Amino acid sequence: MDSIFHEKQEGSLCAQHCLNNLLQGEYFTPVDLSSIAHQLDEEERMRMAEGGMASEEYRTFLQQPSGNMDDSGFFSIQVISNALSVWGLELILFNSREYQSLMINPINEKAFICNYKEHWFTIRKLGQQWFNLNSLLTGPELISDTYLALFLAQLQQEGYSIFVIRGNLPECEAEQILGIMRVQQQQRPRLIGEDEAQTSAGSAARSQTEMGFGVEDEVVDEDEELKRALALSRQDIDVEDEEADLRRAIQLSMQAISSRLILNFNQAYTWINDSVFCF
Repeated sequence: MDSIFHEKQEGSLCAQHCLNNLLQGEYFTPVDLSSIAHQLDEEERMRMAEGGMASEEYRTFLQQPSGNMDDSGFFSIQVISNALSVWGLELILFNSREYQSLMINPINEKAFICNYKEHWFTIRKLGQQWFNLNSLLTGPELISDTYLALFLAQLQQEGYSIFVIRGNLPECEAEQILGIMRVQQQQRPRLIGEDEAQTSAGSAARSQTEMGFGVEDEVVDEDEELKRALALSRQDIDVEDEEADLRRAIQLSMQAISSRLILNFNQAYTWINDSVFCF
């Protein structure tokens, strides 16, 4: 696997990474691709000028940004196609009627270029094995012959445009080595973001351990916080119970006073009636 050239993602230069991973070497730079894009822009400008430089269409075209590149590092399919034509390579749309009518098994091709929105990546055959050379991965990903067709179908369902590479790719070291031996992959590569996240998490855990704040300490701290929360909760409950008891005591006291007043009134009423009767 070490012999396989694999450029990892830098900024938004996935078109450059896609081309270099396909050709297995540092064949193109952002400057090279920008030069191709500017050439395409100039050719488009000249075609628009044929309709009249004073026309509304021409003035509108001049005000629009380039459709072949932007400041982020994105390059169009036209730029990629022109770059590959330098090596005598051609792009054919995978799901076109022309190609599908040929009924070619994908494993008999040499390479594919995949695009979704502004991301490009390469799937290439090296020796007798297929590899996903996506620049967003930490390394090349081995793809079995059985899984290749399923992988391409999955990409199409996710909205990817897939292009078949036709022509003779330049010779490379990986092709020579993998042509006489097959490789096995024990662990699949991860996405670069996931790898960095796991690395950061591991570093943070090690730092905590070195500072004496390990996992056990965190568990103890959580237990203590829980105990304090329960204690405060019990205190609140006790306070609420005391207030409830006080209210009940006041209510009972008022009921007792009312009962005594009624009793005294009845006794007084009986005494008056008795006195009147005796008189």
